[in-house]
Amino acid sequence: MENTFTSVAKTLPGFEQILADELQSLGAENINILHRAVSFEADKVLMYKANYCLRTALRILKPVQTFVARNELMLYKKIFEIKWHEIFGIEETFAIDAVVSGNYFTHSQYAALKVKDAIADEFRNKYGARPSVDVENPDLRINIHIENEKVTLSFDSSGDSLHKRGYRKAVDKAPINEVLAAGLIKLTGWNYDKNFVDCMCGSATIPIEAAMAAMNIPAGYFRESYGFMKWRDFDEKLWKEVRNAADEEIRDFDYEIFASDHSAKAVQIAQSNIKGAHLSHDITLSQQDMFEMTPPEAPGILVINPPYGERLEEKDLVALYKGIGDTLKRNFKGYEAWVISSNQEVLKLIGLKPSKKIEVYNGSLDCRFVKFEIFEGKYKDMKKNANAIDN
Repeated sequence: MENTFTSVAKTLPGFEQILADELQSLGAENINILHRAVSFEADKVLMYKANYCLRTALRILKPVQTFVARNELMLYKKIFEIKWHEIFGIEETFAIDAVVSGNYFTHSQYAALKVKDAIADEFRNKYGARPSVDVENPDLRINIHIENEKVTLSFDSSGDSLHKRGYRKAVDKAPINEVLAAGLIKLTGWNYDKNFVDCMCGSATIPIEAAMAAMNIPAGYFRESYGFMKWRDFDEKLWKEVRNAADEEIRDFDYEIFASDHSAKAVQIAQSNIKGAHLSHDITLSQQDMFEMTPPEAPGILVINPPYGERLEEKDLVALYKGIGDTLKRNFKGYEAWVISSNQEVLKLIGLKPSKKIEVYNGSLDCRFVKFEIFEGKYKDMKKNANAIDN
């Protein structure tokens, strides 16, 4: 690759290896797993491709400078020394995202304020005026990462977080993040070789992400803008080439994806989102209770995100998870069933021994993504090498 630079893809905790695998499939080199991030060597083509194609990335950052700062004055001086007027215009807007850890800086908002002041003062020193801040839709989003005394200044090539795919038209209660949904699907190991079911689909984020992955529809297919489009070196012709090449890899899916929910409101919202993703012919949507449904013939994979208990009475939560277990044992024989929940106590009420448990986060909630293998026979007839995890 010519004109390469180190780039950093941010992700959710626990998804680092999945993201690294995605980057490798895109042809990235010098991949290194970090905390909630993966670094890699990129050029402009790969930066565009990463923003458009990666399912488990939240942002793609382009680090431009690293320096040492032990206090606010050192931070201000280093930022002020950069010729910002050569990077963006006074009529353009900017925003600062800051993440700090360690003993030297303890407040991210204060660090962001000092960086903003330094940039504004550099412009004021040059022109007698300063550009405006726009936290919602800036022309340049700047990322400051401070770990102890090490400061990394990056430009955010994504703009809005990449979980904002562009297909979601409405949301139900507590919708799952698109990046989280995509990562959960990858964690199941589903190879698009069997039917996919989500019978607690809510806003339909999980089935939409499943369909997009199965059909190799780029994650950013419905998204209209990225941060790099406002950069001075944006190459529109190259961007169109990257996008068209990725779109040519879209494929057919030979199995079916089923989505359902007991709530009429949820199904209405799901229908709107599925339509927004142009997947009305690829996802079968219905209103029905999981406990009463007859799933497609096995083999199949089930992924559900039931309520965790924040909005349910304890007795209702107990009944829900016991009902999930009874339904799995009765109706989903031959299926792999995956359930995500932050409530590990009620997960036990499902009454099946999990073959896998994976720690993931849904926002700030520490969750477990649990796999149950629903065999045709009794549990004692399971294959001897099935790995049952007890914690």
